Amino acid sequence: MTPELTALTLAALVQVAQFTLFAGQANSDLTINYTLSPRDTPPAKPMSKITARLGRALNNHFEALVLFTIAVVVVTLGEKSSPLTVACGWAYLAARILYVPAYAFGWQPWRSLIWSVGLIATTVMLVAALL
Repeated sequence: MTPELTALTLAALVQVAQFTLFAGQANSDLTINYTLSPRDTPPAKPMSKITARLGRALNNHFEALVLFTIAVVVVTLGEKSSPLTVACGWAYLAARILYVPAYAFGWQPWRSLIWSVGLIATTVMLVAALL
């Protein structure tokens, strides 16, 4: 397996961990009866600020993971792996791991800077695949 594919696999596991963390918090905030329901009505009480942030971070990673997956696939299938693309893969993974606490705890401006690292790493991989 290429290092980029390893980073992608680990990023997917980070996504699973994020989902688990968010789901546990949401069950605690909203009660398991509500989270197991079809949710046809709004919850009786809102989620805590941190739980809501964890949900937004989770959704953000779903969005970012699509582009990163494309980058890894084109680098791998195009046989364009290089030390640069490997470094970008690991930078993306590190950024996504750091993004969760940065979002949950409202680290400003660090959350946005960390997010930017992931996007830039993905973009560099895409451009490298074209060269």
